Amino acid sequence: MLRLALFQPDIPQNAGTMIRMAACLGIAVDIVEPTAFDVSDRHFRRSGMDYLERAAVRRHDSFSAFENWRRAQGHRLVLAETDGETALPDFAFRADDIVLVGRESAGVTAEVHAAAEASLHIPMRSGLRSLNVALAAAMVMGEALRQTGGFPGRDGTDDDHPEAR
Repeated sequence: MLRLALFQPDIPQNAGTMIRMAACLGIAVDIVEPTAFDVSDRHFRRSGMDYLERAAVRRHDSFSAFENWRRAQGHRLVLAETDGETALPDFAFRADDIVLVGRESAGVTAEVHAAAEASLHIPMRSGLRSLNVALAAAMVMGEALRQTGGFPGRDGTDDDHPEAR
């Protein structure tokens, strides 16, 4: 199952939006802490609406805890960033990938860059810096689901509650 990892998110509305998207599309979410907000934050709750309870979310105390868990599970870590090595349309996803997006304010650390087995970017017009992280995550996860045949309901089933294993 595809997973979306949020590295130390600092805008609750974006985190809530990404978790809502993941709930709707059957994608598990990993939150790599610390976050810049309390998960009971009203902005986080408002943007996630009632979908937060329907999402498979796993929280990790640190990047090293996340990395230990990820390696033990055998997932490939794919970093989505503004200067990633491979353009999104040219990237080949696997069904067990974890796509990681960075902090809105600071991206990811050198440790995260070193741990990623692949990195990708969304091609954009020159002179423009970046997309909103929630929009970028939606674009990347949509392409990953398309490539891996992972959109819910496509095989006649509707996995209502994906596992957060």
